[in-house]
Amino acid sequence: MKHSISSLYKSIALTILLGAFIFQQPGIAQEKQRYSDVKEALSQSGQLSGSNGPRNINWIDEGNRYSYMQYNEETENMEIRVYDPATQEDELIFNNAEHTFPDTDSTFEYSSFQWSNDSKYLVFQSNFRPVYRRSGISDYYLYSVENETLELLVEDARTAELSPNGQKIGYERNGDLFVYDLASEKETQLTNSAEEYFYNGRFGWVYEEEFGLAQAWEWSPDSEHIAYWQTDERHVNIFQMTDYSGQHPEYEKIPYPKVGDENPEVKIGVVNVETKDQQWMDLPRDGYIPRLYWTANENKLAIVHLNRAQNHLKLFFNDIHSGENRLVMEETSDTWIDIFDFFAGINHLFFFPEDSKEFFWISDRDGWSHIYRYGYDGEVKNQVTRGDWEVTYVHTVDYASNRIFYTSTETSPLERHLYSISFDGQNKTKHTTAEGTHNISMGSNGKYFINRYSNISTPTQVELWNTTDGKLMVLEDNESVNEFVESHVYSPRELFTFTTSDGQQLDGYMIKPVDFDSTKSYPLLLNIYGGPGAQGVYNQWESSGWNQYLAQKGYIVVNVNNRGSGGYGSEFEKIVYKQLGKWEANDFVETVKYMADKDWVDGNRMAIRGHSYGGYMTTYTLFTHPDVFVAGIATAPVTNWKLYDSIYTERYMGLLDDNAEGYKQSSSNTHAENLEADLLLSHSTMDENVHVQNTMQLMTALTGNGKDVDLRIYPPGAHGVSFNTASYYLLYQSYTNYLERHLK
Repeated sequence: MKHSISSLYKSIALTILLGAFIFQQPGIAQEKQRYSDVKEALSQSGQLSGSNGPRNINWIDEGNRYSYMQYNEETENMEIRVYDPATQEDELIFNNAEHTFPDTDSTFEYSSFQWSNDSKYLVFQSNFRPVYRRSGISDYYLYSVENETLELLVEDARTAELSPNGQKIGYERNGDLFVYDLASEKETQLTNSAEEYFYNGRFGWVYEEEFGLAQAWEWSPDSEHIAYWQTDERHVNIFQMTDYSGQHPEYEKIPYPKVGDENPEVKIGVVNVETKDQQWMDLPRDGYIPRLYWTANENKLAIVHLNRAQNHLKLFFNDIHSGENRLVMEETSDTWIDIFDFFAGINHLFFFPEDSKEFFWISDRDGWSHIYRYGYDGEVKNQVTRGDWEVTYVHTVDYASNRIFYTSTETSPLERHLYSISFDGQNKTKHTTAEGTHNISMGSNGKYFINRYSNISTPTQVELWNTTDGKLMVLEDNESVNEFVESHVYSPRELFTFTTSDGQQLDGYMIKPVDFDSTKSYPLLLNIYGGPGAQGVYNQWESSGWNQYLAQKGYIVVNVNNRGSGGYGSEFEKIVYKQLGKWEANDFVETVKYMADKDWVDGNRMAIRGHSYGGYMTTYTLFTHPDVFVAGIATAPVTNWKLYDSIYTERYMGLLDDNAEGYKQSSSNTHAENLEADLLLSHSTMDENVHVQNTMQLMTALTGNGKDVDLRIYPPGAHGVSFNTASYYLLYQSYTNYLERHLK
């Protein structure tokens, strides 16, 4: 049968109208899409997280403008642009498609860049080859914004940085320090003593990993000197690892001090970049030197010293010409003293403004992390912030306005908000308004900031703000995430609070199954990390594809801010001192028992899962509370704290001779005979962080007690275990299969 064109259009239109009518009727809803498998769920996590807006924000011109990276869909290239909030001018600075590597036809590629202080030059890091978590070897190129010229400066350097005056670039290569003069095009070697495991201007694995810095040297503000760490690891025990590839596997060797071992020896030197004159700083020979800072006093260097137990901090001012020191202040603690916050992303708790002879320090001496103001005489001028909440980040110390801009937990430990306050502790202002977790990027003058935030009902929002006038513009609203959630099944986070049997209030979140029915009973997965200072529960958007897949499969997913977590004060966090595992496991068990009291949770079908410290807590909780969970999934776990590195472990467990019984009781191996649940262990033989030795010793303890578990080894995978996309999907498929096998 044939139809005329007009009758066909009428038929199509009628069908569309009828479909729209049916869709809009009460009780008739369009079927939302579901994930077909784990791979699809993981691959679409980006659809749930959305965009974080402008990439690689760098504030320039003292914070009056910012540069950012943006992918140009029309040209299909990454661009570096500069935006001026005052004029709304958006300027293209660099398009890599328009440049080639010097003397080649290959398009220029880079991994990161830094600005010169005068905003006239860019230094590109290219050909990056990772070494440890924060470091790698790269080539560095100089780009003139004015002349649009690109030239190679340094090859095979670990770190490189322009001098403050923009006339030289300093760098560390093969364990020695160099400078290159841009005008004369001359390289000068500043140190020449490097040998295997002995470096100038470079950290070894343990300092980089546990004190948070990759660059072991600093320019002086006048560009005349470089202060640097000299690291001697020649006497440190060597850890060897291999991925077993090839006929005769090669072993990578890393100096890695474990609990009680000899640590790297470090010295602080200062070198004149013109004369190459060297001076060593007088400092205690024991313990650690985790930080150094140039002060506003000409030729004075501030150096932080920690004893090995990390409960006694000293701040020295050293004369860079004589090396002589003066003790400025010291602090002691019954537990440990932090000098940075890995989880908050803050590398420094000391702040030395260039234009004033005073400094600021974040300390928890009153039970909460707050800002203290000091004079160069070491006397406290005043406590800047105070209250039963924590300062988690200092963004800017602005002397022009006499204000400090910081992020804190004052609204709630589950949220982060931006505040500013006068140096004397007066005139506090809250700058962020929307509920949720705010991540701030701010220039040095405190005038503008980029605010990234989300909450349990709102995906990431990215906005440009003026600290005086408020929000200027929306940079990203992630409407695509809302559209994705509208067309796909989605289970949001639900926040909850409960009180443990010993009276401690804990915060958690749960993700309920898709199509949740309170008359049914569901299995539960406690998905945890739990380490000191970490925090797993925030008022923020849920974007894990795997969590959503589990919700689709009918699981309740739960996390909790256990004792030991950051954000709740030192008493809450530091109760774990010298007894890692005990209170964390207690709170995990309290959490699932609280959940199991609900009619819709099946207390006989509960599992626990974690990675790294979370892997440790999975095994430790299963062994010390064997009647609670029916299954556990532990990935890259520490199983005996004597096998982990000295700096991290002794910070939280104390010295071995002072806490031998604590080390024994905190080891999962000690309690392995108690295992009753099914357990899946996964580890990589190339994990330089938590060595596979941990899992192997646990396997011996379990097998020796007649306890059978499932073991998976991913040889090349490092601490993340998976080593490519296929192995990543396989790892999470194995997790899912394990839950399906033992909880369904």
